[in-house]
Amino acid sequence: MSAVQQCLRQLQADFALSAAQLAAIVDAFLHDMEEGINGRPSSLAMLPSFLTKPDGSEKGVFLALDFGGTNVRVLLAELTGKGKYTILARHNVLLADRRKGYDYTSSSATAADLFGFLADQLALIASPDKTYLLGHTFSFPCRQTGINESFLLYWTKEIQTAGVEGQNIAELLRQALSSRSLFHIHPVAIANDTVSALMAAAYQDVCADIGSICGTGHNTCYLDAFAHTQPMYINIEAGNFDKLPGNRYDTLLDKASSRPGAAILEKCCSGRYIGELLRLVLVDMIRQEVLFSGSCPLFLQNEHRLTGKDVAVLQYAADKPDQTAAWLASHNCQLISTAADQQLLQSAAKLIAGRSARLAAATYAAVLKRIDPSLDYRHTIAIDGSLYEKLPGYADAVAATLQELLGSKSEQVKCILAKDGSGIGAAIAAATTQAITHSCVRSTVPVAHM
Repeated sequence: MSAVQQCLRQLQADFALSAAQLAAIVDAFLHDMEEGINGRPSSLAMLPSFLTKPDGSEKGVFLALDFGGTNVRVLLAELTGKGKYTILARHNVLLADRRKGYDYTSSSATAADLFGFLADQLALIASPDKTYLLGHTFSFPCRQTGINESFLLYWTKEIQTAGVEGQNIAELLRQALSSRSLFHIHPVAIANDTVSALMAAAYQDVCADIGSICGTGHNTCYLDAFAHTQPMYINIEAGNFDKLPGNRYDTLLDKASSRPGAAILEKCCSGRYIGELLRLVLVDMIRQEVLFSGSCPLFLQNEHRLTGKDVAVLQYAADKPDQTAAWLASHNCQLISTAADQQLLQSAAKLIAGRSARLAAATYAAVLKRIDPSLDYRHTIAIDGSLYEKLPGYADAVAATLQELLGSKSEQVKCILAKDGSGIGAAIAAATTQAITHSCVRSTVPVAHM
């Protein structure tokens, strides 16, 4: 057996998940869900959202703020009922932009800096002569004590902004709006991005009861009819699940992260980390002198230089050599790849992407097992995020893995792309609070475009 063949066999052993391993993950995830929902020690926080299913009749114009990772998105959305809506305006901006000289994700940035920046983005699309209810998607682990009270437990996705952990996110935003005299913007609901994505889907589809993000981060929520006095969306904080068959690359990535030992599932499958996993694999193959004749390009020597986009490109490395050459050139690398190099690059990318999709699907199977053990009813899983939307083969791999785990009952389950879900869902969350918040703003207007 050649060195290349041995390397490919080892990659398969490191990243492929057998049916038995998937079944064990389903059982372990379900166990941690049960422990967490009952307040016992668990890797899964099972956090209440205090939000429940929209009925599809919500109407009005609402602001939405979506803060989830690398970008901030602000939307102005009109809900017209019966599951229909129109996005009237939108604005996207990076949280860190070296060319413009700012980084609101670093430890040198303060809470006032970050939330002031968020308020400034809202001001760009909020007319000063109108009053708006605002829904805020905040995609990090929080202890929620009410619809509009949410305390950050800890940052994930390598964000390190100072002075935010332990604070009430809604209050930080209110202070930022007040300091800029943006008194016509009223934050009324805060939700995890999974909850927002699910609310967006449920506004249109009565069967939507599981929401997930497969993008920069990874998490899932679901509608729980039993854990509280009324049906409520539960934010699982699935990315923190830790009972997984990891490999040496997972260990290396975890040790170098800002929170070693935490967010184990997220580090195995999210867009924030799969590029780094790929880099670690490629560097190891170079060290073994099976890739690039043992010559390590400069760009592979820097942590987190690769992203999910690199994983997407290299899934075709052996099928499209010209594309591989262009990929190397885009990283200012003059190396010429051989057919063997291209096969190794493609195999590594496909295995890492495939494992991500299969892990996500296994957790969905566990959630289904909790809410409908016999799968007697139809369920829609609403998934938002760049991996599910843009990574070739990812959505198909999720569906195939669910079929593998659920058998003929998989016909009861449908996965959909919740495009812009975490944004439009925040607007819908705000709409569901109208009856509660109406009295707070009736001296102006109850909803935004009166």
